[in-house]
Amino acid sequence: MSFDSRRDFAPYLRDLQERVCAALERVDGTPFREERWERPGGGGGRSRLVEEGPVLERGGVNFSEVHGELPEKLAATLPGSGRAFYAAGLSLVLHPRNPRAPTVHANYRCFQKGEALWFGGGADLTPAYLFEEDARHFHRTLRDACGERYADFKRACDDYFFIRHRGERRGVGGIFFDYLQGDRDALFDLVRRCAEAFLPSYLPVLERRKDAPFGERERSWQLLRRGRYVEFNLVYDRGTLFGLETGGRIESVLMSLPPLARWSSAAEPSPGGEEAKLLDVLRNPKEWA
Repeated sequence: MSFDSRRDFAPYLRDLQERVCAALERVDGTPFREERWERPGGGGGRSRLVEEGPVLERGGVNFSEVHGELPEKLAATLPGSGRAFYAAGLSLVLHPRNPRAPTVHANYRCFQKGEALWFGGGADLTPAYLFEEDARHFHRTLRDACGERYADFKRACDDYFFIRHRGERRGVGGIFFDYLQGDRDALFDLVRRCAEAFLPSYLPVLERRKDAPFGERERSWQLLRRGRYVEFNLVYDRGTLFGLETGGRIESVLMSLPPLARWSSAAEPSPGGEEAKLLDVLRNPKEWA
């Protein structure tokens, strides 16, 4: 039986949402708050949010399944005929409280318009402080999941999460892909392997760093790096722009934003310090795997 997005992909994502939230609740101890919503025009979703936990200052794990008609201008930019569309996706962003524990983002989605169907998604790590063993673990786990596709996906991630007006990447990368078309069963298997790699790629990193000591300096730098995160998501992120242009639920679209961030005109760190070490990697991506 060939792949069907409604029958196969949406139920898989709902189950993955359950498992990811359960694993995070075991680490943080704070239950996610669930909100179900409907989209004017067709479909809806199930948003889960945790705030002010001892480990996660803010985190969202959102499932959506939407359909209807695209705005004519947006429809013209996408593969497939007509304006009718169907999309299902799971998107998560976690902002830990501890500056030494990295923010993480993951998203896996399927989109259908007319006769065209494609997959998109990926996962990326955004630390405020660089721990090379964390970056290596994250990348190697994703590499093992996507096999020979890793090199292309890693390069695409470095290119996509580039804050052009800053000349730096948002974080230390991961994998990113979009408009994957072809054998739908094989692609579904690939996307599922990548999605299943999220918890083993990130939870060991979170466990290592969540209780590390930090002070006001580290907190201030973390908030500054979160400011960069906000800049990317509001200026460049395709998912944010798509959600806003198609009438998505605003709180779910913007759940990726951190609870606190800062901007400073004197943001360049002193040479040789931990903060400068991070910036060097953001400006010159490494081959972590």
